[in-house]
Amino acid sequence: MLYSFCLADTEAERSALREHVYPKLREFCRENYGLDFQVVDLYWGIDSEEWDSPELQKTRMKLLEECLKTSAGPCFVGMIGEKYGTIRIPGEVESSEFEMILDAAVEAKLDTRILEEWYCRDENAVPPAYYLKPKCEMLKTDAISPTKNSPNDKKWKKVSEEITKIFKTAVTLLQEKGTMKPGQAKRYLCSALEDEFDFALGKQTPAFLKKCVCYIRKIANFERHVKVPEMSRYMDIAAVDGKIMRDPDPLERLIKLRDEFIPTIVASSNLRVYTSITHCDMKLGYSQDVENHYVEGLCKQFYEDMVDIVQATVQQNFDTETDTLYDDMLQQLSLCKAYSSIYEYKCEALTQIRKYIFPSKAGRINPLILYGGPCTGKTLLLAEVARKAHAWLRDEMGPDSDPVIIVRFLGSTEMSVDLKYLLQSICEQIAMNYRCIVQSFPKKIHDMRELFVNLLNESSFYRPLVIILDAVEQLPDAEDARKLWWLPIHLPRTVRIILSTLPNKHGILQKLKSLIQDRENYVEIAPRDRRMCSQILKHQLLRVKRKVTSGQQIYVNEALSKCTLPMFVNLIFREVRHWRSHKDVDDSSLCGNVHDSIEHLFWSLEKKCGARFLARALGYITLTRTGLSEVELEDILSLDNSVLNEIGAGNQDNCPMRIPYICIARLKDELSGYLIERQVKHVTLLVWANRHLDAIAQKMYLSNEDEVLEMHSVIADYFLGIWAGGRKKPFLSEENPMSRLLDPDRGNNSDKIIINDDFSFDRQAPEQPWVFQCNPLEPDIFFVNHRKMSELLHHLTRSGRTDDMLYGIIMNFSWLYTMIKIGQFDKALSDIEVAYSYSQEKELKFLAGTIRSIKSKLSKNPSSLSAELQQRLLPVVSSLPKLRHLLVECDKDGPKYCSIVPLHSSMDVTYCPERLPLSSSYTHVIEALPTFSPNIIITALENGSISTWDVESRQLLRQITTAQSVILGMKLTNDEKYLVVATTKNTLLIYDNHNSCLLSEVEIKGSKHSGIGGGCNLINGFTLTSNHALAWLETSKDVSVIDLLYGWPLYQFHCWYEVTCVQCSPDGMHAFCGQYLNTTTIFHLSSGEKLSTVTSEFSGGFVRFILILERVQEMAMVDNEGSLSVWNIDDIMNPQLMEDFDCKGEDSDIVSIELSEDQSAILICKALGVEILDTTMWKVTEKFRAKRNERFVCAVLSKNHDCIIASVEDTSSIFVWRRDTGQCMASLQEFSGPIVRLVKSNHHNLLLSLTTGGVVSIWDIDIITAMSNIDKTGKPIQSVLLSGRAEFIYTLDGTDSVYKWNFGTGFIEAIFKHEGLVDQCVLTTSGDLMVTSDDKSSQYIWHTVTGENLFRVNGQRISQLLITHNDQFIVSLCEQNASRVWRLATGHKVCNILVALQDAFITSANTFVIGITKNKLLAVSLWTGSITKKFCCDDGTIIVTCKLIPDCPDYVMFITSTEAVFIWSLTDESICRRLQLPNNFLKSLEDFQISPNGKLGIVSRGDENINILDLHSGKLRIVHATGVIWRQRLSRDGRYLVYICSRNSDDDDDDNGAMYNLIVMRLADGKNIGACSLYKSPTFIVLSQRHLNIIIGFDDGSIGTYTVVDRVDAALKIKIATSNSRQIFNNLSKQPRPKCATYSFKMAADCIWRESTEIFARDSPITVADCGETNETTPTKKPNYCYDKVCSAIDCRGQNFTSDS
Repeated sequence: MLYSFCLADTEAERSALREHVYPKLREFCRENYGLDFQVVDLYWGIDSEEWDSPELQKTRMKLLEECLKTSAGPCFVGMIGEKYGTIRIPGEVESSEFEMILDAAVEAKLDTRILEEWYCRDENAVPPAYYLKPKCEMLKTDAISPTKNSPNDKKWKKVSEEITKIFKTAVTLLQEKGTMKPGQAKRYLCSALEDEFDFALGKQTPAFLKKCVCYIRKIANFERHVKVPEMSRYMDIAAVDGKIMRDPDPLERLIKLRDEFIPTIVASSNLRVYTSITHCDMKLGYSQDVENHYVEGLCKQFYEDMVDIVQATVQQNFDTETDTLYDDMLQQLSLCKAYSSIYEYKCEALTQIRKYIFPSKAGRINPLILYGGPCTGKTLLLAEVARKAHAWLRDEMGPDSDPVIIVRFLGSTEMSVDLKYLLQSICEQIAMNYRCIVQSFPKKIHDMRELFVNLLNESSFYRPLVIILDAVEQLPDAEDARKLWWLPIHLPRTVRIILSTLPNKHGILQKLKSLIQDRENYVEIAPRDRRMCSQILKHQLLRVKRKVTSGQQIYVNEALSKCTLPMFVNLIFREVRHWRSHKDVDDSSLCGNVHDSIEHLFWSLEKKCGARFLARALGYITLTRTGLSEVELEDILSLDNSVLNEIGAGNQDNCPMRIPYICIARLKDELSGYLIERQVKHVTLLVWANRHLDAIAQKMYLSNEDEVLEMHSVIADYFLGIWAGGRKKPFLSEENPMSRLLDPDRGNNSDKIIINDDFSFDRQAPEQPWVFQCNPLEPDIFFVNHRKMSELLHHLTRSGRTDDMLYGIIMNFSWLYTMIKIGQFDKALSDIEVAYSYSQEKELKFLAGTIRSIKSKLSKNPSSLSAELQQRLLPVVSSLPKLRHLLVECDKDGPKYCSIVPLHSSMDVTYCPERLPLSSSYTHVIEALPTFSPNIIITALENGSISTWDVESRQLLRQITTAQSVILGMKLTNDEKYLVVATTKNTLLIYDNHNSCLLSEVEIKGSKHSGIGGGCNLINGFTLTSNHALAWLETSKDVSVIDLLYGWPLYQFHCWYEVTCVQCSPDGMHAFCGQYLNTTTIFHLSSGEKLSTVTSEFSGGFVRFILILERVQEMAMVDNEGSLSVWNIDDIMNPQLMEDFDCKGEDSDIVSIELSEDQSAILICKALGVEILDTTMWKVTEKFRAKRNERFVCAVLSKNHDCIIASVEDTSSIFVWRRDTGQCMASLQEFSGPIVRLVKSNHHNLLLSLTTGGVVSIWDIDIITAMSNIDKTGKPIQSVLLSGRAEFIYTLDGTDSVYKWNFGTGFIEAIFKHEGLVDQCVLTTSGDLMVTSDDKSSQYIWHTVTGENLFRVNGQRISQLLITHNDQFIVSLCEQNASRVWRLATGHKVCNILVALQDAFITSANTFVIGITKNKLLAVSLWTGSITKKFCCDDGTIIVTCKLIPDCPDYVMFITSTEAVFIWSLTDESICRRLQLPNNFLKSLEDFQISPNGKLGIVSRGDENINILDLHSGKLRIVHATGVIWRQRLSRDGRYLVYICSRNSDDDDDDNGAMYNLIVMRLADGKNIGACSLYKSPTFIVLSQRHLNIIIGFDDGSIGTYTVVDRVDAALKIKIATSNSRQIFNNLSKQPRPKCATYSFKMAADCIWRESTEIFARDSPITVADCGETNETTPTKKPNYCYDKVCSAIDCRGQNFTSDS
């Protein structure tokens, strides 16, 4: 939108609109239409003395014309005040007209010397003209950033007034004489304001004028304040005879414009015009307060008008957001339009191509090949062919024909060079044009080519097909694209294919010639001669009314003799059109080739625009992947302090601080045709017209790596929105004192620096969400921020900002959801893999695997993304902490799309390691070493080869051959600088690990005192420090010390006995040499001095391992039989024995040993068991035994040493055990064979395994041990109960235990053991007391906090336990004997119930227990046990089920076998309503739920239908579910139905084992508001009553907890934000979880029930007395213990909690 106004009197309005209104309008357009709102205000940021510049006015008119043509919404806003403005000074006047004006001025007796001084004749103009000399040339000022308020400003003001006066007087005189017509005279007599209004509104249609607005401000009684100095800003003032008055001439023209011209336009159109009359202050005139009041009202009206116009003229189009074909066609057609617009040359090739595409009656039809060298104009020529082909064919074949033209410029986009994508997009376009139905496109490229060939046959005589492919040489070598197998050689008669290629690139032209022999099918763009180029140049110049003089033509001819390429001719045109006849031209004025000419063009632009501005502007455009829009370029340059500093923005009091738009306009104008516009996803982007321009821009402006890094960072800041939303960015310049304290490159931590607000400015950068949503309640209706999608990752990776890349993109839920929603699933995976390749964060690798595993489900239902991610990531977040950010994002944004939020996930982690086949057998593999890089390992084979592998890519990085030596072993120094290899030649080979070069070879020799065999013994072992290697031979008492740097032996350590192992201290100061007879000698490593010797009392064996506990200065010696001795080495000269363990036994074969990372535990792995020693107490804390006939291969500790990871002989699995419970949490399968070796890497907590098949696998221990975070009981969950506050969950699994789970952590906190298998369980409201029964005919009362079994009753098998709502009484129902009602506090019986009840429940008033007995519905009194009310069915009808209506406690609903539904009133003992269901409806009744108000009944019949029964009207509504319903539950408020259904058989099999779906349906509209896959078989489901939490029990004994957050319910929205019941929060503190407590039952019963009495034990805590006289009991030994405990537990429930059991 172009904004027209008189500058002087609208400064306040312009500032207010720019600061407050434009950003709001921009956000409105982005959010509602996916479009940008750009205001063209060329005066912004320009010094007032430059406002009347002719070049500026010329640019304004050009931009006004562009706005009128291209704007999608409002295009012109005019603002008229009381000031007309200054008359324009013409920049160029034809010589005849100028001389006529000059004569008229002389006639008027005016001094014309100033005209003759400032205007110069130019013979290069056609016709010759006089032009105004540049002000910077005449006044010697800086053209780029002139100094404000300099003396030259006053001088120019005087000059401009004098020139204006001369033109005005002379032209008026000529007009009076009739010599000059009014139209000619107008340009000398009107202001820019009138000119723009006339151009924009004068000759427009009414429909067009709807997009224009005018604001008129009149000031009442303004003339009376004309003498106030400040009023000169708001009106034109003149001094006549010393009297200050309003200038009559401008006032007259203003009145004509305002009161005549505009009303005339309004009368014939719908032009919006607003007129406001402002009244001046009586004393101050048009004061600041008056102006502010007017500006405030203007801003409101302006915003409303712009919104109205946008809504009326722009149409929302969401369909194209996911239409890749539409976007591809848009890009290609916009490029075609841009290229054809700059096509200048008529050549023979165009005629040949036109002849080729015309229909032919005879002969074979083959593709046409256009070839020529670089910059010969092939692309422009084909663009012109594509533009004209449709018209050519219609002219030839008649108006009834409708040709189809398809054009692709290969290399113009990333995907355009992908052969499969290219063929598919062409096939889609052909199918769309010819209305062919293609069910699905082939996945194999050869099938795609076959489809392409078949679709060509859809063309017809009246609908011919022309396909144009430019730059075929851009195709990559992948899929053999350059062999052109995909190109149809023989075409149907109505199909034409035109290709272009370079003649000598990849042999493509040669391949084509072998396929197509006919020479007529080849068109070469031959070089033109100099004369033709000279004629082309002449025509180009005449089109812009320019020419070259005969003297200048000599230099033009000389340049054309060196090069005649079309691009070179165009570059010459751009240079010579600026030549003036009086300026000198020489040999250096024109370059001799394209490359030098482009560089010269850029250098000349630097002088006009500023070197820094041009370097950054072109650099930013070149750096981006797809180009930049005009608005983005303006925004990014406004964030670049170096550019703002160059143009002098720091000297202006601008807030917001922005780059003047004139800079962008000038750049676009100067590079017109070279910077072309391309449409990408509704955005017009500036891109280079060809690769040559791009290459030179990179060479000139992107050669400094530090600057490129900074520029990438600035672009990344922009797309991250760091400085959006009014956030001020510091302005750093030489004059700014803060510049010395701040780094110009903000980097990753600049937001932590405290910035002085005086040096920070708002740059008005827009917010950058991933999507623009116009309605928050409809989150799936949005416009994608495609610019951020395509650019941000690119710039973050190039600028090295890993954290921003992780948390700004990859771990951002909105990004991931949007990519999946718009069908870019594979692109999202690719971006994650790119981020992983840059950062090597294992969280990204795990995330990529996770998303890949749920691709099928998300492709069908993207809204379930948050729930699916949370289920998989919650168990591993403690091991992969950087995933925590993504989980928080899921909490924040996920409920917009899916209302199910997993709180605790019990999903087993699916994990597949990286594998690398090394050999056919493990016996060939000598060693495998991990390195600092998690994916790189070093392996040694028995053939002497040492290889460095990237396991992830299976790429061999480096290889060493040890010259036919057999390798015994190899090791790396801690810093990985040296790789040391031991060979059978008794040598150590020392390699530079990074360069894989041999540094030295050292022979290990034994002394003459060595053991038997002397020199024939091989190297027994060696160890390394950072600078030394220590090696010893078999049966040797000496240890050789070698200097790794120089590669020579230093000395030998002489020990008492044969050396068996050597360990160095972590600081590299001491060496500990283990020997036979359990002896260890300590040496000083630097001097070789023997310091001390220690011997264990168990001297039967030898030292197998030595561990150094540096933290406590202790040494642990482990012998070959597993015995251990601990020595204090504070005094290294005199170690003291601390502990000695004799661990001899049947299992003495030690396999491996490990010291935990914090040195608090030692793992000793023996063949038959694993032992854990606590180093603080030096005691064995845990022992794990292998199963019978099994032996351990190796065992290691997890990072926090709470898990043991081990492998067992002859098995291909890795097992994970929990230390605290001993439970095996996971068994990970290795498919390549049994595991024979495990190697642990402490660098990245990785584990290397070697299998019998010679395959090395890399396992992430963090991910493996994450599986231990899930508690399981091991048996299917049969029942789930919730405490009143829903803080704890109690589960029954058919065993003798009740498990107490913490709802917040998901961990088992306590286990309540029973004598028999637990049958029934009930809780009090507070959850402090629990009553259970088992199959041993016992009932138990437990205190759930302390775990104490307070009371036990024996005597009867209980079929159902009930508790009254006031927690005072328990109802124990029996099937065989009399049921009982008894007091919870005392255990005494209240009454017996003699009838057997089923499906019983207690009424809300605690009056009756209601149940079923065959054909009767009974209400039994809780006080007497007698049947008080009953309903009997006739004719043998059986009652199937019954429910109490929650909100109407006096009404019971039941269903009978006759498929009738009854509602029975307890009060009246009458049937209130009867409904008859369809026949056979209850044949397979699975479940029945009733809404609280009794209006709806939900019936599940074991099929795929949800049956909703209206209990008032009897109507039955059926809602189809996504699978067979397993269970359903209705929420307490009746708003939601939660159900679990099985997955359909037609679902894809690649959904990672999902068997069931959890779905939440909102009953108000029947809409599924959330869905989540379940990857285990559910066995029980329950809903909490206070909040809609879902608890599901699974068949492996685990539970999953979920909550429902419906976005239409504001109260529930808040809950998720404040919830702490998450693994994500609980793992944040890294605190070890409390050990699970186990509570046992009382062995002796406190009470035994007989048929009609109860017998209390002698030591029972309950008084033995008659149940009717409980208040007069006699105390026993512990008179009030149980009573007080039970009563306190009952009373503490309070009044704020409702029944929840």
